[in-house]
Amino acid sequence: MSYVKPETVVEAMIQAGENKAKLPTRDLLVRGFLSGALLGFATTLAFTASGQTGVKLFGALVFPVGFVMIVLLGLELVTGNFALLPLPVLERRAGLRQLFTNWSWVFLGNLLGSLFYAYLFCMTIAPDSPIAKAITEAATVKTQGYAAMGARGWEVAVVKAILCNWMVTMGVVMALTSATTGGKILAMWLPILTFFAQGFEHSVVNMFVIPSGMLLGAEISFSEWWWWNQIPVTFGNLLGGAIFTGLALYYTHSKKEKAPVEASLNVPVYAEPEIVGR
Repeated sequence: MSYVKPETVVEAMIQAGENKAKLPTRDLLVRGFLSGALLGFATTLAFTASGQTGVKLFGALVFPVGFVMIVLLGLELVTGNFALLPLPVLERRAGLRQLFTNWSWVFLGNLLGSLFYAYLFCMTIAPDSPIAKAITEAATVKTQGYAAMGARGWEVAVVKAILCNWMVTMGVVMALTSATTGGKILAMWLPILTFFAQGFEHSVVNMFVIPSGMLLGAEISFSEWWWWNQIPVTFGNLLGGAIFTGLALYYTHSKKEKAPVEASLNVPVYAEPEIVGR
């Protein structure tokens, strides 16, 4: 059967988190770098689709391609790890030091990959092109738009980030509900589309959008980028992923006698390739 029951999915989440906690720094950086770049590709694809059609929903329909590549290749995305890493810690199969080490290095890898793609992409477009204007406008809204609201801006950014990563981490989990590649793609596509279509805040996407806007001429300072977006959005993503997906599913579906991770889960999921087929 291609469908995997929730109890088995939660055990797979714990196992994935445990394996991620044991990854060496080299792998965290390389896989994190690739994830940041791939989300950059997906974001520019979404901007292109929206610009060509004049319908923003088309951008949301195609954006999940980046997340699909990340999941199926077993790469590292810090927002997904916000939901997975606390679970093996609760099970005493990993420690807090491993959790924070993973989050820190993956965050750095995501940032470097996003900046690398931003630099290369901005070399390929004219500053006055429609896509450049769309990116600079988005970057300005994501920073100075919140700054204009004062303390309320921080609150809005955090809440939009919570809602975002609630859906993003649901994409991580939904990929584990199927044992077929096609089923995984469809299952994870839906929550990713949901977050992007509503303009919620994703810290790794913003690692591309805001620096790109700055490179293309948006008058945004480094402090505006981090204080009004990157810090509150990362915090909100952490809350949304850890509480509303990871811990919520763990406490409702985790049993004392664990359901075995089904042998049929023999295709890449949001876990380490080394555990495939175990």
